[in-house]
Amino acid sequence: MSTLLRVNHLTIQFEERILLDDVSLTLKKGEPLVILGQTGSGKSLLLKWIMASIDVKLQSRGECLIEEQLLDASQRRLLWGREMAMLAQEPMMTLDPLMKSGEQIAEVPRFVLGIKAKLARLKARQELTRYGLANAYSKRVGELSGGMAQRLAICVSTAANASIILADEPTKGLDVKRRDDVVDMLKSKAEQSGLIVVTHDVEVAERLGGQILVLHYGKTIEQGDVHQVLKHPQQAYTQSLIAAAPKHWSNQRAEVSHSTPILKVNNVAIERGSQRLFEQLSFSLNSGEIVGIVGDSGCGKSSLGDAILGHLKLTSGHIWRAPSISKTKWLKLYQDPFSSLAKHLTLGKMLDDLVTLHGLDTSRVKPLMDKLSLRQAVLNGTSSEVSGGELQRFSILRALMMEPTLLFADEPTSRLDPIIAKEVTLQLAELAREQGCGLLIVSHDPDLIEKISDRVINISDYAPTPSAVS
Repeated sequence: MSTLLRVNHLTIQFEERILLDDVSLTLKKGEPLVILGQTGSGKSLLLKWIMASIDVKLQSRGECLIEEQLLDASQRRLLWGREMAMLAQEPMMTLDPLMKSGEQIAEVPRFVLGIKAKLARLKARQELTRYGLANAYSKRVGELSGGMAQRLAICVSTAANASIILADEPTKGLDVKRRDDVVDMLKSKAEQSGLIVVTHDVEVAERLGGQILVLHYGKTIEQGDVHQVLKHPQQAYTQSLIAAAPKHWSNQRAEVSHSTPILKVNNVAIERGSQRLFEQLSFSLNSGEIVGIVGDSGCGKSSLGDAILGHLKLTSGHIWRAPSISKTKWLKLYQDPFSSLAKHLTLGKMLDDLVTLHGLDTSRVKPLMDKLSLRQAVLNGTSSEVSGGELQRFSILRALMMEPTLLFADEPTSRLDPIIAKEVTLQLAELAREQGCGLLIVSHDPDLIEKISDRVINISDYAPTPSAVS
């Protein structure tokens, strides 16, 4: 197999802090390379350096060779799109909110490869169909679920058939079937190209195969054949990462009964645009109870949360909320923290504003940050200056500070590595039961939901017809 890309002795630092420490890797044609590690370990930063798009405030040293040619940052930028493509971690940050989904795909081969508009649109429709988005051509990003937007971003990024693909958490937010479909697609592309995939999902790494590099706090602690490393991990961190998968958790279901109802959903139907997502949905939620919400991508899980919180009008049915509870105690943890937080304020300023507005106890901040493994330094940055995982943990911190009565947690750990995700998920479950908070938790991981929920609701079971589920 020919070598497509080589990184030699890469070190990146910010002032005195080392972010990546003497990292080297080799990417060969036809053999995927998986970069596995915790949130904040430098995985995404490594991809950005290869693409020559790191922040100018960072200092770096090291070599990047593409097809054995040493290229500096300016030379690598000339390869964007045609030779190198990157699947960004946050689809909502990279897609045009005003342009139709299909047109966003079609414009890549039109303007990068010079393909005529009619053929480009045909190719776009074929790609959308391949990813289960056949009805999304004329929809805008805001009309898609998080998982659907992620699949669209993959279609856009790979539309020019680049020889080197860098994928940053490409399966995040997808249900198991869609996740496996995307992994299989990327694997097939790697047969004729080079593929580097950043992930904290061990099952994604196993399915991709190839080579693996495990990063821990910016250092390479283990590398080699994927199946060999994951089957016989030598380092304690790698072992912990594998053991943190939900299928290995102990059962967290409560043994006590719940008596105080705080929510009743009666025969509810919800539509988005002209599409009915689900109908005839009924369930109740008691204080201190945990109910898991599952279903295929686009089936309406997030929309259910919007309706419960009064942000989306019901098509039919009724939702009863305990009248004695203040609206400030009904909260949602959003699937995409980048879209839910201010871009121009530091995280510390947003936290201070929350504390001031609601008169919260500031002594609770540090213990919660410690439980969430959230560094004090992240409060000095804006939402674009910290990792996706750190931003999600900050969102959880803000919600927990409010001591909610009902919390709709929409994929609350989708951006966290398995070790921290396990800690945070179990903390949420413990909080709900200790404080009498009703927790509705959405996840694409059926093992996670099965382990912590008192009951499970599959929204896909309430779809009006099979074709309505995206």
